[in-house]
Amino acid sequence: KYNLSPINISFHTMNPELRCRMLNNRFAGEALKKVERFYEAGITMNGQIVLCPGWNDGKELEYSINELMKYLPVLESVSVVPVGLTRFRDGLEKLRAFTPEECGEVIDIIEKYQKIAHERSGLHFIHASDEFYIVAGRNLPESERYDDYRQIDNGVGKARFIIDDFNETLERVRSNPEICAAIRPRTVSTVTGTLTTGMNEEFARRIEETFPGVKVNVYTILNDFYGHGITVTGLLVGSDIINQLRGKELGERLYLPETCLRSGSDEFLDDVRVPELEDALQCGVSIVKSSGRDFVFSMLGIRDLDFRILL
Repeated sequence: KYNLSPINISFHTMNPELRCRMLNNRFAGEALKKVERFYEAGITMNGQIVLCPGWNDGKELEYSINELMKYLPVLESVSVVPVGLTRFRDGLEKLRAFTPEECGEVIDIIEKYQKIAHERSGLHFIHASDEFYIVAGRNLPESERYDDYRQIDNGVGKARFIIDDFNETLERVRSNPEICAAIRPRTVSTVTGTLTTGMNEEFARRIEETFPGVKVNVYTILNDFYGHGITVTGLLVGSDIINQLRGKELGERLYLPETCLRSGSDEFLDDVRVPELEDALQCGVSIVKSSGRDFVFSMLGIRDLDFRILL
């Protein structure tokens, strides 16, 4: 009636019977019929598939993609993300994480259908999350393949966006003599989940090579709170950061990504607040955006205003 767009849909599978089993809901398959109504009304849709090994991957994934492609281009994009498994699974279905080899198989399926979808509609349509590429040890797709980053909030293309942003920012800083002259020697620290350790360590190495007086400590925090199967930085909690950084060299400041905190708050998901973290570690803490630009600015001590004026 109101033609509200876009509508975000958790598909998981286009097999009605399998969807009922996965969601433990005998009516879950009926929900797929609503997609047809949205399509006929021209309501823009974006979707997601949470992929579980042995359930909706392999041939089931291919079936789902084929069915979903019938709704192009009204259905603009579908992200495929791996199931996240915490340690709190008593009484739940037994699930496991994808192996690196299996992640590669998922990527192969998705990239095959990306080509088909792009030929049909100009959209790449189906996207594997960054985690699949990182775990598989594959290179991330080029930025053009993310279709204007429609699924970035689902962890699709965020790593590519941050890497490109970092490269551009570091080059602009390096090529500006006034900014370079203002950068003083300093030691600072930041934290990361295990998934993005490699990316952040590479950023730190390049900053240190470009500005030899700057030292950047990158500390990988294991997620003891939710379980080590949770690898993203956004689900790190204050107590884990405190416990694992005590006694470590932090330098003059610790920089934490804002994704670690509840939106609009200074609280982590375990209710620890930023001032408590500062007291426990005896170090000043700054909260920064999760972007390549803010990584460069934070580690080098450059303010946004200075950057804009000098460039």
